[in-house]
Amino acid sequence: MGRFILHSDLNNFYASVESLYNPNIRNKAVVVVGDEEKRHGIVLAKNYIAKSYNIKTGDTVWEARQKCAEELVCVPARFDLYLYVSRLVKDIYREYSDKVESFGIDEAWIDISHLAKTYEDAVAIANNIRTRIISEIGLTVSIGVSFNKVFAKLGSDLKKPNATILITQDNFRDVVWKLPVEDLLYVGRATSKKFERARIKTIGDLANTDIKYLKLTLGKMGVVLHDFACGRDTSPVESIHDKEKIKSFGNSTTCPVDLVSNTEVKSIIYMLAESVAERMKKKNYYAHGVSLWVKDTDLCSFERQMQLSSPTNISEDIAKNCYKLFLDNYDWQLNVRALGVRVTNLTTGKMQYDLFESVNNFEKKQKLECAIEKLRERFGYDIIRRGNILVNQSLSSLNPHSDIHIIHPIGFFKAK
Repeated sequence: MGRFILHSDLNNFYASVESLYNPNIRNKAVVVVGDEEKRHGIVLAKNYIAKSYNIKTGDTVWEARQKCAEELVCVPARFDLYLYVSRLVKDIYREYSDKVESFGIDEAWIDISHLAKTYEDAVAIANNIRTRIISEIGLTVSIGVSFNKVFAKLGSDLKKPNATILITQDNFRDVVWKLPVEDLLYVGRATSKKFERARIKTIGDLANTDIKYLKLTLGKMGVVLHDFACGRDTSPVESIHDKEKIKSFGNSTTCPVDLVSNTEVKSIIYMLAESVAERMKKKNYYAHGVSLWVKDTDLCSFERQMQLSSPTNISEDIAKNCYKLFLDNYDWQLNVRALGVRVTNLTTGKMQYDLFESVNNFEKKQKLECAIEKLRERFGYDIIRRGNILVNQSLSSLNPHSDIHIIHPIGFFKAK
């Protein structure tokens, strides 16, 4: 019978939810933004009217207003509301299948192989889901229907808003291969540049490139992407009964002022590391690797990673290694606008101590940090702060527990 996979993508989700709850802005150019006063004033989402003025995700509010010929409605992000609406929509998906895998707050794969016998059946189910979301929630959605997850997601991107696109084993070469290679899942900016140097412009070019060359150029990922382009994606849609696997913990912040020295950068890294370590301890996770993300004042960013000699959930260990990554990789041609800290390669359970690490010393640090975390939980984050963050009054107002700093597991440090 084969597989029948849907990928559902809520159209302009943040902006659509805001318009749903405020009918007065539905026919205006709307952008959802971060806190302008705290320098989080970038466009997180926009509706189609705003998009028609070439307003893009990641634009500053000032840039968005310059592009828009009419009055631009800037709405502060309300993540609790978006999560609430997202849950309502995904409850509808779960009525059709117990295999529903989220891909961010506004996207999900749905395996309906148990319901559909033909592509006509699958398209009818997709259209039924679209109709229900419009009538029961008030939002539009684009759904891709295909025989694997990669092409289903590609289909949901091909026509917006409120559409169903079918990609089959028979038509995918005609539909998919003419598209830019950047449209393929997991082809990011760095990979796209490598393809550009190799003159691989379309997904069809990728599918017809020698696999040995791709492996030499991109390693294992070259083989994976080649399989994707050829329709050979067999990855399953995760069941809702499976325990969610945590792959990383991370926090980032756009600083209220540009950072101009190593000392200021260090203070932010330590602040972010504390919040990451706190979340790790609550779930009994340890990290074998750390990652640092840096954005400069030209809005150019990069990420660097390193493996640790022994696993940890101590903020000092995380911060120390992230700060080393910064010193090794940043040349200060420009000031720093934003920073992010992430831990990777996670394990849970009993800690395996490094031969040269005193068990008592590690446990002492852990108990100290737990005591600080309990104080903050009871009396508020500002009850105890590191001295280095208090040197700069503009930075001392930062709170890593604020929703705007939270980084979701998928699309790390990328604006939605």
